[in-house]
Amino acid sequence: MNPTQRKPNTLFIEVSGAGLPEVDGLFVPSTAPPAESESGTVSSLGYWNGKMAWDRADGRCERSPALSYSNSYTSWRICRLDGHLAYDTTTEDDLPPTDIEWHVYKKGVAPAPTVTIHHFDPREPLPKPNVVFVLGGPGSGKGTMCSLAEAQLGWTHLSTGNLLRAEREAGGPTAATIEKYITAGELVPNEITVTLLKQAMETAMRTTGRINFLLDGFPRSLDNMEGWYEIFGRDAELPGMLHFECPYEVLEKRILGRAKYSGRSDDNVESMKLRFDTFKAKTLPTLELFQSKNKVVEVDASQGREDVYALVKKSLEAHTDPELAAQPLTEASEMQLGLRPYPKRS
Repeated sequence: MNPTQRKPNTLFIEVSGAGLPEVDGLFVPSTAPPAESESGTVSSLGYWNGKMAWDRADGRCERSPALSYSNSYTSWRICRLDGHLAYDTTTEDDLPPTDIEWHVYKKGVAPAPTVTIHHFDPREPLPKPNVVFVLGGPGSGKGTMCSLAEAQLGWTHLSTGNLLRAEREAGGPTAATIEKYITAGELVPNEITVTLLKQAMETAMRTTGRINFLLDGFPRSLDNMEGWYEIFGRDAELPGMLHFECPYEVLEKRILGRAKYSGRSDDNVESMKLRFDTFKAKTLPTLELFQSKNKVVEVDASQGREDVYALVKKSLEAHTDPELAAQPLTEASEMQLGLRPYPKRS
């Protein structure tokens, strides 16, 4: 690729846990002047050997770049402060691997470090996220549509239900509280839900660079909104909302059908009725608040999945990357929309 056609290196690398503590730290896009590498490749700003490269943020390493790729050895390499190589990993990946164990090189000390890629400078505050709230009764299909928007349109789908279930299964200090409320079909305390959402959004922004979020199942109450205001402030613009409307009879049929394979403790008639009653009692007032401010897109979730997805896609169009919006449906998306059968289980 012509160096002038390369996208700017805007990533930050965090190295931690190395047996050689001096290696740990933040690495920023390299500012090394153009030079010819050992393989004869001429570097460009933020790049070395045709791949992105980084310097230590503290400027203490004698070699620049201090984290770069070697064409001769087909490996990513991390230097000590004196410029000698400490850790490497053989791969042709475009970015330093974050999910494999690095090799301890001659001048390194075990253990090899963990490498984390940040899409925003971790020394600076994160940008404000672009959020759309998603509400609908249990079984309305909002989760499926959010998953499609994530896979096809580049939005990040965060389900409060999934976050709460994951936290419960992790067995943390709030696991028992979450289990009690979910099984009873009641709303989990505000401080737990909003904290999990905030953490998940921050992690997603730093690790993916995405700032568009669909918050599935939030806010479920006016109390949830108070928690939102506490984090983002009352002066922040109120997010938009997608509301999936569907008759109770249709919802009940869908939930009972889903219960055959979901394994969820709340996929039964009793829990569904409790969840639906809670939705009407606590969530509808929240919906009415957003409706009064013309912030709601109503989605008739009883119609076909293709029609529902078309409406969701249209409503997110203003903040969706046009290239992503134009791409064809993946096989997995076609299966979710009922356009392709799921593979038969052997």
